[in-house]
Amino acid sequence: MSNKIWLSSPHMGGNELKYIHEAFDANWVAPLGPNVNGFEEDLENFLNANVKVAALSAGTAALHLALIECGVVHGDEVICQSMTFSASANPIAYCGAIPVFIDSEKDTWNMCPKALREAIVDRTAKGNKPKAIIVVHLYGMPAKMDEINAIAKEFDIPVIEDAAEALGSKYKNVACGTFGRFGVLSFNGNKIITTSGGGALVCNTQEDKDKAVFLATQARDNAPHYQHSHIGYNYRMSNITAGIGRGQMEVLASRVEARRAMNKFYQDLFADIDGVTVFVEPNSDYYSNHWLSAILVDPKVAGKTREELRLALLEDDIESRPLWKPMHMQPIFANSPYYGTNVSEELFENGLCLPSGSNLTDEERERISKKIKEVFGK
Repeated sequence: MSNKIWLSSPHMGGNELKYIHEAFDANWVAPLGPNVNGFEEDLENFLNANVKVAALSAGTAALHLALIECGVVHGDEVICQSMTFSASANPIAYCGAIPVFIDSEKDTWNMCPKALREAIVDRTAKGNKPKAIIVVHLYGMPAKMDEINAIAKEFDIPVIEDAAEALGSKYKNVACGTFGRFGVLSFNGNKIITTSGGGALVCNTQEDKDKAVFLATQARDNAPHYQHSHIGYNYRMSNITAGIGRGQMEVLASRVEARRAMNKFYQDLFADIDGVTVFVEPNSDYYSNHWLSAILVDPKVAGKTREELRLALLEDDIESRPLWKPMHMQPIFANSPYYGTNVSEELFENGLCLPSGSNLTDEERERISKKIKEVFGK
């Protein structure tokens, strides 16, 4: 039996253990220490945008703290991209706020600026001006940040970039995660680099970072005893976990190259298969890390549905996955406001993510190619 081909599995670089051993040798096992500081500096240098980074326990934690710093409280409304993973929307509920979901546009599959403007105008007219905008760079594809930021500036609403899937992606040669008031990164096990579990908050000022770190370490006041004037959280990244991150940063550039090569592999594979479109950058302004490579299947032309392809791949122990089910279609958010048409719904209906890992072998690529050609009769 062949080994399972995963959608996106962890890919170690080799030096992670060096940093972990240093932490053990120095007994820096607590949620602070030189690896945390070093990992934050590595990320700041990589993003190259004069930002400050706070290493945290998860991308979800970073998004929660960003909302808190934007002043989101119970009863507020927060705009959120609908086509995304639930972790983009859940922190809105943590704050007791109400998500307002926005449809995608067809070029990048990300937040539609037209629907965004419509939502802000309508919510404001109803007396509920949104407190923040959460835009997502889906599967590593940069959103239309010029248009989105222009609208946000016009209405004076802070932007939070969910760049959990987009470390290494750029829009007009500027790193994703550095366009808004805050950016959010994830180092979950399936991301382009991993710390096993973890995330980071990208801040524009030292003051914002300091506040995030304060809240992430139980909001303990500067006193000789334990005193708290704010609600705090246990959201800081550990020195051990950060050690994995430091090792991963050494290979990040090569991981981006490998993911982009997988996308080119699929472009070549589907070049002569009618009815299947590979998700690629709309023009040279966009540079995607192609964290996951995705396709759209037109069943009327291709003769197969997305689901038929997924099941056929599964028979050969090849993992694939439908696109994110839009948040406005989720049972938990069924009563939330939604603005747009049916772009995200159609993407969900016909879209499929294919194995995209930076550690896929030539033999595994051959298995994938053979099975896909078999499905489409090539």
